[in-house]
Amino acid sequence: MTRLLLRLIVNAVALAAAAFIVNALFGAERGINYGNDLANLLWVALLFGVLNALIKPALKLLTCPLMLLTLGIFTLVVNALMLLLTSALAEPLGITFEVGGFWQALVGAIIISFVSTFLSVGKDDK
Repeated sequence: MTRLLLRLIVNAVALAAAAFIVNALFGAERGINYGNDLANLLWVALLFGVLNALIKPALKLLTCPLMLLTLGIFTLVVNALMLLLTSALAEPLGITFEVGGFWQALVGAIIISFVSTFLSVGKDDK
């Protein structure tokens, strides 16, 4: 239970960092918007985590040849697609989360990967 809560917080911090940086680069109207509400951010982080747990493994398996061909760089595209999928599913669920487009999602995915890796370093995965 503690590990799931920690993963939720890491996702929330990574998503907030991505929104902040992407909005600074592309502008708030074309960036990543989560409504600047902590409760909403936690719902987005939960949805993002569930989608990553359920759909991402199958998507990575389907794109395995492209990942091998690009030496793993295509993983960033898969992460961007997961961010876009989170954005698409958030609205019907009543969660405020919008991604401006593919390039914003790609930059956001890179930031989320870095922040998640940085925050996960040294944690015990037993």
